[in-house]
Amino acid sequence: MTDDLRKWRAALFVFFFIPGITISSWVTRTPAIRDGIEASLAQMGLVLLGLSAGSMSGLLMAGAAVGRFGTRRITFIGMWLIIVGMFVLASGVAIGLAPLVALGLALFGFGMGGCEIAINVDGAKVEQASGRTLMHALHGCFSLGTVVGALFGFGMAALQVPVVWHLCLVTALSIAPIVVCMRWIPEGTGLTRTTGTDEDRSVADDTYWKDLQVYLIGIVVLAVALAEGAANDWLPILMVDEHGFSPAIGGLVFVGFASAMTVGRFSGGYFLERFGPAAVIRGSAVLCGLGLAAVIFAPVPELAAVSVVLWGLGTSLGFPVAISAAGASGGNTTGRVRVVTFCGYIAFLVGPPFLGLLGELYGLRSAMLVVFGLIVMAGIVAPALRPRRLSAVA
Repeated sequence: MTDDLRKWRAALFVFFFIPGITISSWVTRTPAIRDGIEASLAQMGLVLLGLSAGSMSGLLMAGAAVGRFGTRRITFIGMWLIIVGMFVLASGVAIGLAPLVALGLALFGFGMGGCEIAINVDGAKVEQASGRTLMHALHGCFSLGTVVGALFGFGMAALQVPVVWHLCLVTALSIAPIVVCMRWIPEGTGLTRTTGTDEDRSVADDTYWKDLQVYLIGIVVLAVALAEGAANDWLPILMVDEHGFSPAIGGLVFVGFASAMTVGRFSGGYFLERFGPAAVIRGSAVLCGLGLAAVIFAPVPELAAVSVVLWGLGTSLGFPVAISAAGASGGNTTGRVRVVTFCGYIAFLVGPPFLGLLGELYGLRSAMLVVFGLIVMAGIVAPALRPRRLSAVA
């Protein structure tokens, strides 16, 4: 592996880590954010819709933007929007203005959505260039970021540090790594402007959007994205409101979920090489379903809290494995990655307000039955992740 390729890979690890640490920083403080803006569950769902709407907008923009400008420029814009969004979110909490919090989440989500496509395309390209599986480790770095951010958030909540100061500190600490690592992303990756070569024409003519396999993979992404997003959006509040834990312990339960996600992603390479993506996704769906069922139906709060480990393990590999499967399913990697990622962001768009509304009417535990049903569906369509062509594996 060349030095430039190593730096490119290292930069991607950082750009997966930073969104993880920033998103979990405010997720662990959602009870405090809700109290700061005096929002009900339904109102909090609408505030979280800002994140989903921004993410979907960024995603819809990113495919064409990556094709026109390349992944480096889109990653640059996306990472800085994440930082700006965090600052606006903190400002909204400081003055108790829910629309400003929603705007901050929209900016954050727009940056995440654009950056998501760009860094996943980069990850697929590095994977192909190195001949080694990488996506599960990159997404593991995102999960590691969520663990670090969640632990920090738990500490801040336990020490009763105001959420505004907490978020501003995380924002400031994220700036230097972005500045340093952006130089290691090469120019030109993801560009789809044709030069008339046979390779260019094959990419331009690839009818990936007619490929049923891509959409079946998209169903898997839809399910696991909703399962992951439901935990990110609602798990601390669910543990506080439905199971009677304190806000600090609710944040600690999210640490358990994020830690399980991290372990699952970093250890996933062994299982993928031994059993293949279809079997891994089917087993993951079983684990996630068992965890969700326990959280929904457990009569003892402690059992519900422990069960989030199964929820996290079962959710951990779905997104990165599906992205790899989509990238290997045919030509035009950017287009195929965009389609399946779009399916995931449908869950991020619809999930927060829908689950919040159901939670307002029936309780958050009952609302999680929707997530459980989609996870069952993901297990059913898991054979779609079988690769059509062999790829080199380390």
